[in-house]
Amino acid sequence: MQTIDAANLDYRALNEALRRAETDYTIKGCCGQRFLAAGMSDKNITIEGIPGNALGAYLNNANITVNGNAQDAVGDTMNEGKILIHGNIGDAAGYAMRGGKIYVQGNAGYRAGIHMKAYKEKIPVMIIGGCAGSFLGEYQAGGVIIVLGLHKDNKRIVGNFPCTGMHGGKMFLRGSCENIPFPKQVTAKCAGLEELDEIRKYLSEYCADFGYSADELLSEPFTVITPDSKNPYKQMYVAN
Repeated sequence: MQTIDAANLDYRALNEALRRAETDYTIKGCCGQRFLAAGMSDKNITIEGIPGNALGAYLNNANITVNGNAQDAVGDTMNEGKILIHGNIGDAAGYAMRGGKIYVQGNAGYRAGIHMKAYKEKIPVMIIGGCAGSFLGEYQAGGVIIVLGLHKDNKRIVGNFPCTGMHGGKMFLRGSCENIPFPKQVTAKCAGLEELDEIRKYLSEYCADFGYSADELLSEPFTVITPDSKNPYKQMYVAN
């Protein structure tokens, strides 16, 4: 594994080094450089520090591990691969992602999973270990979002206006979630046995990555949210 010191390098120089690399790479001293690993394939990248906006944008079958926090737009429009964050992330993570995995140990900001979609056999998955901000899953059209609410310190597991405009995919929130006002175009219910098996399938890798117990996480109920309509805008703009 090669190591590069990012202290005096901008994102262009860092990405050029990553593209030339024929082995795994560790970036040390990362401090806000944007667009790292954008569009890359077949790379294993470890980042020490805090990458800037659009980490792994358009990612195509590369693996990124961040030993710290990450800023906004993690995995923007990613197609395949895996982004593992040992910390918190900013706003708009997974914007329009159509494949791959984003696993976050901590919290997420606003609009995580906005415009997430599935593409043919690709089903994107985002798992947030802590809490998520407002507008989680806004306009979600496919894929799976799971929020575990660990260390939430009596806060709600999600902020305001979750699932606004949701018209595809699924969302799983750990807990009963009676205090969350979901929009009218979605159905929120307690996850049954079949749905819990689906959650376990997704959680198994996440728990292995972060050292959690899937059995312990699944000892609490989950709420599953799905859309009622594939055209949620009709009720907003068309008179009955």
